Amino acid sequence: MNRADVTARVWQRILDIRAGHGCACCGDWSAGERAALEIYAPLARRDMGAVTIAQIGQSLDGRIATETGDARDVSGPDGLCHLHRLRALVDAVVIGVRTALHDTPRLTVRLCPGHNPARVIIDPRGRLPDDAPALRDDGARRIVVQTVARARPDGVEVVRLPSESDGTLAPRQILAALHATGLRTVLVEGGGITVSRFFEAGLLSHLHVAVAPLLIGGGPQGFNRLTQVAALADAPRPTTEVFDIGSDILFNCALTEAAQARHGNWHSAAVSGAGASVTARG
Repeated sequence: MNRADVTARVWQRILDIRAGHGCACCGDWSAGERAALEIYAPLARRDMGAVTIAQIGQSLDGRIATETGDARDVSGPDGLCHLHRLRALVDAVVIGVRTALHDTPRLTVRLCPGHNPARVIIDPRGRLPDDAPALRDDGARRIVVQTVARARPDGVEVVRLPSESDGTLAPRQILAALHATGLRTVLVEGGGITVSRFFEAGLLSHLHVAVAPLLIGGGPQGFNRLTQVAALADAPRPTTEVFDIGSDILFNCALTEAAQARHGNWHSAAVSGAGASVTARG
């Protein structure tokens, strides 16, 4: 198992790659820094097409919260840093309204350098109050996807879509609407139902599962497949890399052939331009 070491210099290189004026193919990196590049550089590349990532932070027994709903300390400190790094690399982070109401997340980048992504809340019936933390004006785009004709405060964008027969919104329509507004790299952060619905729709290219060493014993699961398989031979077995990220263990899963190609080729070409700083390898 590789131990990732996200030093300041390797994270700056990853941010340079995201901005389009850095490369991943050159540099004198330690083994830990190289592991960090393997995790984040494929997601930072903007020249390799759109990408949709899901992130789950869970316990050893697959729980994301207690039965009372306490989810604050499921991920260890390094697992939380990993989540914030993912936020810094994407155009938008998506959550369902239940997560927004219960966890009151800010969905900002606070634990690492980087820009806050657009915040997208899936709220079919318009239940999210206008003073929710995710809708606070801090310069990042704020988007609510809903079916109802509910007005939102100035600066909050509303994407109105038709509902499914069960009152939910189709993940494929949501993702298409985000792409249409220029948000091509998307992180589906929660909750478990939202992540599962995007997975079942075949829209996820990557799945990151960060497992913390604790046993909760009850409470909601991080991932629930809506389609059950009768035989293990029929279960999806994604291409997976495992990394020690400190307090948590990261399972980095490529769910599609395009994702596998991205991970296989992320270091094969440089993105040149102002600000690139590289050291040639011997």
